[in-house]
Order: sequence, then structure tokens, then C-alpha cells
Amino acid sequence: VQLVESGGGLVQAGGSLRLSCAASGRTFSNYAMGWFRQAAGNEREFVGVISRSGSSTYYANSVKDRFTISRDNAKNTVSLQMNSLKPVDSAVYYCAAAPSVPPTDPWDYNYWGQGTQVTVSS
Repeated sequence: VQLVESGGGLVQAGGSLRLSCAASGRTFSNYAMGWFRQAAGNEREFVGVISRSGSSTYYANSVKDRFTISRDNAKNTVSLQMNSLKPVDSAVYYCAAAPSVPPTDPWDYNYWGQGTQVTVSS
């Protein structure tokens, strides 16, 4: 699966951004799709995941109630809607695909995008 993220950028604290991830190469609906982020000097951090059908989602406590993941299996896309952004949300955001039940460990993901930078100014 090839994954390409888009939608990153600079936003003020309290603002919103919507990231998208376009998939190609294999049957998209066979994969749970996760979002991770990595700030400079930090380890890659789980943000959230959506099941293969899109019927269930799970989020890190740090983003719960602010971020929403959705997917469109007909269009082979997954999105991350980020609201009420904070400076601590600044990071490179990655989408990833896992051929299994929705995992939170990055080691369970087989495919990764190149990442998109999100910067939240105070």
C-alpha cells in the first residue's frame, strides 16, 4: 500500500486542520488505518486508529474529543480532522496501514506515508 498525506500547515492555537491520506496499491478496506505523530526529538506517538469498515475508532487521551478520524473506502482515503489545536500538537503526522484489528503500536503497521508537518503557533 502506498500512502500519501496532505493538508498539513501552520495554524494558530484553537484553530483546525484536516489531514488526508490517499492510499493506492492494495485493497484499502483490508487495512485498519492509524495516525501517528512525531515531534522533533520525540518518539513516534499514537494519535488514533479507525477500523477497516470505519465502524469503530480509538484515540489517544491527548486528542480525544478534539480529533476525529474518518475513512471513505470507495475513495481509498482516510482523514484526520483536528480541532482546538494546541502548540503541543505540533509534529509531523503520519498515516499508516495495518492488516489486522486496529492496533496502537507502530510496530503493528506495515505501511507508512511520508508525513505532513503540522505547526500550531501560540
